[in-house]
Amino acid sequence: MVKLKSTHILLRALTLEDLDFLELVENDEDLWYLSDTLQPFSRPILKEYLDHSHKDIYEVKQMRLVIALHNKQPIGFIDLYDFDPKNKRAGLGILIIEGYQAKGYGTEALELMIDYAFDILDLHQLFASIIEENTRSLKLFKSFGFEEVGLKKDWRYNSGKFQSEYLLQKINHVH
Repeated sequence: MVKLKSTHILLRALTLEDLDFLELVENDEDLWYLSDTLQPFSRPILKEYLDHSHKDIYEVKQMRLVIALHNKQPIGFIDLYDFDPKNKRAGLGILIIEGYQAKGYGTEALELMIDYAFDILDLHQLFASIIEENTRSLKLFKSFGFEEVGLKKDWRYNSGKFQSEYLLQKINHVH
């Protein structure tokens, strides 16, 4: 049985109480390169996003969960995106805010979401796009059996330079 909590964290749906945290993360200019964001989001727009975050992944083709400590403190987000039920695949992305990185929370969150994607959503594969310089994320995803299947050269433009991005894939061999 899949569960969305582990020793130190839980994955939970977004609530209106997450508005401040969502605003902090989405409007952090240092993180915009992760999502190709080019401008800040207003509080009403983020509230509207939260109002619709309960919608089914089959309808909106994405799902974002809060990564929270057991005391309910949010420390990040984990997302399934580009959900394609016909081809049984989705993209997977994770963000842990500074101060909580390199403590094993990302490992726990990734394990929970991979189990959810394969066991509950019955996906055949997950993929991730990670910039070449993000060695910690590359190492984390590879530790779960994600394999590099391509390098998109000069794919992203950030801070005055081009960055290459790896495409990683994990196949669910249980199918």
